[in-house]
Formats: sequence, C-alpha cells, structure tokens
Amino acid sequence: MNEFLPISRADMEARGWYYCDFLLVTGDAYIDHPSFGTAIISRVLEDAGFRVAILSQPDFRDEHDFVEMGRPRYAVLINAGNIDSMVAHYTAAKKRRHDDAYTPGGVGGKRPDRAVTVYSMLARRAFPDTPIYIGGLEASLRRFAHYDYWSDQVMPSVLSSSGADALMYGMSERSVVELAKNLKAGKHGIDAVRDIRGMAYFAPDASDVPFPAVECPSYEQVCESKEDYARSVKIQYDQADHVRGKAITQVHGKRVLIQNPPSKPLTTEEMDKVYALPFARTYHPSYDAVGGVPAIQEVQFSIIHNRGCFGACNFCALAFHQGRYISARSHDSVVREAEQIAQHPDFKGYIHDVGGPTANFRFPSCHHQEKHGLCMNKRCLFPKACDNLEADHRDYLTLLRKLRQVPGVKKVFVRSGLRYDYMMADDNDEFFLELVKHHISGQLKVAPEHMSDNALYYMGKPSFSVYEKFRERYARINEKLGKKQYLVPYLMSSHPGATLDDAIQMACYLNKVGYMPQQVQDFYPTPGTLSTAMYYTEIDPRTMKPVYVAKTPEEKAMQRALLQWRKPEKRPIIVAALRKADREDLVGFGKECLIRPKPGEHWEKPSAKQGQKKNGKGEHRGKQANRPTRPPKHGRKPVNPLAGIGPKKGKKRKG
Repeated sequence: MNEFLPISRADMEARGWYYCDFLLVTGDAYIDHPSFGTAIISRVLEDAGFRVAILSQPDFRDEHDFVEMGRPRYAVLINAGNIDSMVAHYTAAKKRRHDDAYTPGGVGGKRPDRAVTVYSMLARRAFPDTPIYIGGLEASLRRFAHYDYWSDQVMPSVLSSSGADALMYGMSERSVVELAKNLKAGKHGIDAVRDIRGMAYFAPDASDVPFPAVECPSYEQVCESKEDYARSVKIQYDQADHVRGKAITQVHGKRVLIQNPPSKPLTTEEMDKVYALPFARTYHPSYDAVGGVPAIQEVQFSIIHNRGCFGACNFCALAFHQGRYISARSHDSVVREAEQIAQHPDFKGYIHDVGGPTANFRFPSCHHQEKHGLCMNKRCLFPKACDNLEADHRDYLTLLRKLRQVPGVKKVFVRSGLRYDYMMADDNDEFFLELVKHHISGQLKVAPEHMSDNALYYMGKPSFSVYEKFRERYARINEKLGKKQYLVPYLMSSHPGATLDDAIQMACYLNKVGYMPQQVQDFYPTPGTLSTAMYYTEIDPRTMKPVYVAKTPEEKAMQRALLQWRKPEKRPIIVAALRKADREDLVGFGKECLIRPKPGEHWEKPSAKQGQKKNGKGEHRGKQANRPTRPPKHGRKPVNPLAGIGPKKGKKRKG
C-alpha cells in the first residue's frame, strides 16, 4: 500500500500525516501509472517535497468525502480524469454510455457530468477559504468561452462556471510546481499565478498582464456573432506556441479572462526525471475486489516516449492541449522503463506500444521551431509536407531495436498513431521494413479518416493520394518480406465540410477494394478544436469562408450508414441517401453498385452525377486517376492484403 499515495484519512494517519499540502481530486479511479495525468502531477509534487493525497471519484451528491479528507494546507487540485467527463458519458449521438473504463469494475455513473465544475463547487463548500485550481483535459479545452455540443450553446470559460481560482492548461509539471512554491511562500489570489506560464485566471481588468498580450472577442460577442466566435478560435490557435505565443485576454462581463502564454515543454532530461518517478504502474489495490480498472489493460505494458504532435488535425484537441512542439525522452530512459516492465509478474513478453500522441515523431519537424516556434499560418504536413520538414525515422528505429534486445521482451508493438504522410516523406525504407517485419501483428492501423479530398481539406489531413501511395508501398514491403498483413484505416463520417456526395465517394472506394469497416467514428464536436468551431459557426476559422455542415440526425445517419453499406439493417438509410444525392445509378447488379434492387422497387435512370468526384476545393473533376484494384467476386477468398486493405488473415469478409 505504501507504493501508492494516500487515498483516505486513515492512509494519511498511517503515514503520520495530520494534513496534506495538496488534495488532488480526480474523476478517474486512482491509477499510479505515467499514462495518467493524476499520477504524474501527484508524483511531481511529491518529488518537489509536498504532501499529496488523492480523492478519487468522490460522491458528487454532497461534500462529505471532501470534508472527511480534511482541509489541505495549500490548495485543492481538480481534474475530471484522463478524458472529458461528457465524452466519457455520451456518444457522438448524445446517447448515454453504460460503462466507464476509468472506473473500478468498468461501471458507469461514478463521476458527474461536467466533473470539473461539480467537484469545484463541492470543494468550495467543504473548504470555503482554500484555493481551488483546475486542470486536465476537460478544463484545458474549456479555458475560453466555448461551444458546448451537449447543451448546444456557447458557454463561458469553465473558470466562471466552476468558481475556481485559476486553471492550468496543457502539460502542467512546470506550472504546478511553480504554483506550489508560490503558495508555500505565502502568495495568494492573482499574485500566486500572475507570472506562471500555462495558467489562466480572472482579473478585474487587463492592465497588469506581465506578458505581451492580444485580445480576442469577448464572451458576449462570441455568443452573439458566429463570425466573432470563429475569429476568437483562430486567435487562440495562433498563440498556442511556447516560443512566439502571447497572453490572450477575453472579457467576460465585468471581468477579464487572462491566459498566460503556454508552458515551455520539458527538456529530454526533465522528461526522463518525470518518468523515473516511483510509479506503482497499476491501479490502487483497493479496487481488486471489483476486478480492477479496465483502463490499465492497454497501457500497463506500454511506453510513452514523446509529447506533442505537429500533425495538428483540425478535429484533434492535441494542438490546443499539448501543443505542436515535439519533446521526447532519451533512449536510456525508455529502455529502463522496458526493463522495469519486464520484471512485472504479469508481463508475458509483449510491450504493447512505444508511442505517444504520434508514435513516429521523435524531434521537432524542423530546426526553425527551436528558435522561432511553429509557423502561425502553416502546417508541417498539410496540405502537403513542408519543404523544411526533416522526415527521419533513424532515431526511433534505433530505440525500437534497443527495446527488442531487453531481456524478457519477446515482441515490441507500435499501436498508437503512426503518421503515414510523415513516413511517406522519408525516402528511406529501413524503418518501414522493420516496422512491418517486427512491430505489427497482422494489421497496421492508420488514420486516413476519409477518401474525399474535399472532406480531408476541412480535417486538415493530406490528400487521399498520399494514403494510396502509402498503401502501395506497404504492399510492396509485405511482398518483399513474404508477409500477408493488412492495412486497417480509421474512418470518420459527418466531419464539417463533408457532404453526402463525399460519403458516397468513400463508400464506392471501399466497395471497390472489398472492405467494409466494422466501426466508424462519427465526428464528435468536443470543446476547443477548429473542427468544432466549424461545426458550430459553419465558418472555417482559417479562411473565414462558409463550410457545409451535416447537422441533422438524418443526414449524419446517412453518412455513417454509407460506410457500412453491406449491413442489411442499413439498407433503408442507404436507399434514402442515394435518392437524396441523385445516385440511383449505384443501385443494381454491377460490381460498382452499392445495393441491389428489390422486387417492386422503382428506380430512376442512372444519374448525371455518375463518374464525377469532387476535389479539395469543391469543384467537379473527372474520374480519379488512382483506381483501386478490382475486388474479388462474392464467395472467393478474402481480398489480397498486398493489393489493398482487407480483413485479418483467417477471417472471411462479411456481406
């Protein structure tokens, strides 16, 4: 039990504590593993000499669990858990989920909706005079006035609704230690946070901001004007850089929200120190009676080697939370963690992942970033790889080779996201060869997200032609190695900008290559992303031009169903979609048809749209140059993986 930080008053007293310096409240079960923010922040504070107690998933009906822990000496720190509490509770269709992987036994309902706000209010009731600071993903993405998908309205900063004293955003190891030292030194209120990067707080006015600052439209303005909302989001993204980023102010009524510039990323040496802290690497033993915590299964024998992502997809919160700058651990640090994992009694010889936000990023994309920061209005990989991009996998490959040599390790997998466009920018096949040979098991999962360049443009993803070239290269390497392995694409429906025609284009492509995804992700408008701003405003903040958005449940269902056109239960929706899009030419008995007509059904003649596609700017063009290979006829063996994507070896295609 002493491997873990105290989770109760009795635990504290067993250590001889009569108080803690910080009470860390979380919406997750207590898992002392470096994949969890609660574990990292608590261990970093402990290492800095502070006493930290954990209050995990307290009863949110009243404050008795808070009171029982006792008033902390300096502050209450609150996060909703590793994922947003609303995402944890609701699907993209706003249907309630019944389970929660971050809760003991996997049961749902152990944390409240909008957990940061609820916990903050309970903490204020329990400890009226104690400072409260919020952080983690849920707070970080709601630090400004933001569109809330679940209530379908613009809400103020979560600092306003929660009543907390300040907010830590992004990766907060530096911020929380600096805050702790300020509180220990007797600073309070705004003085405790004014000079700390990575902090946001309310002030009476913006006259005393210690950093160069820019102003974005007020809460009142973004509620009244969607154009102002889009401009606000663009300003927030433009300043999300630790080198050139400025403070941002946003008026909320009679107060001003002040966001200090982002924290500086940890250096390699600092990251090594964090990941060397004495994590127990599992959930608290008090959860054994209910079968543990499901969330540990994917990460217990996985290793995080980097942070940040310069891929910066528009629908991903990483650019707004962790940032686009890459920081990484040393080889020695990662190997030491692998050696520690290999000694675990439950380890079977398989390291499940060596990754991070994007597995194959080890360094900033170019040397320019280290001095000048990331470019404000340019992307490293979109719409194509930047000329200054330094695509080099040699260091990551060397790391994987070292991990394969660790005693007790049989296999090292790479399962977190691989940027295939970054791999295509690297002409050297050495990494690709060893990845296919040693680090996947039958399937390689990548995320093209869509096959329409129009949809990909609004996602901030490269042209589909890049994926096609990657698929061909993957097939050649498999053939060279004598392997039959498959490429599994992650796909998304109903992203802003994606039309019904785009969904039909993707269905036709998947039909041609003989593959139907078993799971499809609907676009989920989570706070803080560019794509969510597009969804709400129907404006692209990058250009301030209008964007088509599928918002009705009917059209969203159509776009989703088209990606699973073979499922019999989807047929009525597919029929409605094809008729709405004037694509009745796709009903018939030809190999290009998505569904077959039923007796008595009336269908019009083939549409004039047949054979037309859309490019990234919405203009019609001719047939695609890169036609996929012809799929096998029904009843034959599954599609050859070397010719494209397909089911896992040994499993027959459905439909």
